[in-house]
Amino acid sequence: MEKFWKKFAIAQILLGAWLPIHAQRLPSSLSPKEVKFLEDGLANDPDDLSARRKLIAYYFESMVASKSQDFEENREQHIFWLIEHHPDDEFAGSPEAQIMPGGFLGSLSAYQKGKEKWLQQLELHPDDPVILRNAASFLALFDGSIARQFLEKSYLTNPEDRETIDSLARSYEQERMTAHSPEKQAELSQKAFVIRERGAEKLQGEERFYALNDLASSALEAGDIAKTEQYAEEILHDAPSYKNDWNYGNAIHKGNIILGRIALQRGDIAGAKSYLLAAGETPGSPQLDSFGPNMVLARDLLKKGERETVLSYLQACTKFWKMGGDTLSGWIATIKGGGIPDFSANLFY
Repeated sequence: MEKFWKKFAIAQILLGAWLPIHAQRLPSSLSPKEVKFLEDGLANDPDDLSARRKLIAYYFESMVASKSQDFEENREQHIFWLIEHHPDDEFAGSPEAQIMPGGFLGSLSAYQKGKEKWLQQLELHPDDPVILRNAASFLALFDGSIARQFLEKSYLTNPEDRETIDSLARSYEQERMTAHSPEKQAELSQKAFVIRERGAEKLQGEERFYALNDLASSALEAGDIAKTEQYAEEILHDAPSYKNDWNYGNAIHKGNIILGRIALQRGDIAGAKSYLLAAGETPGSPQLDSFGPNMVLARDLLKKGERETVLSYLQACTKFWKMGGDTLSGWIATIKGGGIPDFSANLFY
């Protein structure tokens, strides 16, 4: 059960990392009439890739909203077609085009069928970096070692590709979350950090701003405190220039959380408390509004007895995490009762 919840947390991370960037490009707010029109059109023109993308996105968003499998069979058929006919299309590597081996986003048999189709494509195109990356996206959560091999090969073929860099680093981070030995965890953390830092060297402007959150977190996990501070401070320094960007709220939140964790490691409890409260002042973001705040620093401060500060932080989080109102209320009640809540997935990103 613990392994399942870790994979669920990873799935939240991956979906949250991808959706905000691409959501405006591929809206899924279709009416039933529009869906029928697109489906009917495919009967006459099965090669309409644009219609396939829209329908996959529609069925995905409908299932996420309803937590129902009502649309899953339709989505799967379009995904299988996409893998067979356009495995190099960017959308083929998106979360919308992934199938889970259980739950309302798939089934074991559908996942296995999709996996077989991707492996067949790689027999035909063994050195195509985009197909390697897209196949890895499909397999990442439940066949991580295979996915990582594909990503490493894609990276060697095209070391400048941002999506490959991010995906490969995430694969190392995913494995680290389930690694048992501290030595293995340290090795994987270092691998993830090296590849993220190498990939960010030439980035500027908006692209660098997007990369900094993961880069700072990766540096922290790798134990490089100097570079962690450097990148976290860069996040907060640059954030005011991107106040209208979807990532602004993430930057304010994560930059302060990371600096707070460093302060706490150094025994600076007052500084850690100040950073936690600053993190709570984020205006929110697509990820924060959906999945809620990072609770690592709050948990560690609770262990130091700093209940009032954590309660103030959680109260601030109610301004953006409307979806998690009941969860926040439960956490607040537990803390007021003298306990430390189970923050589960909110410790994983």
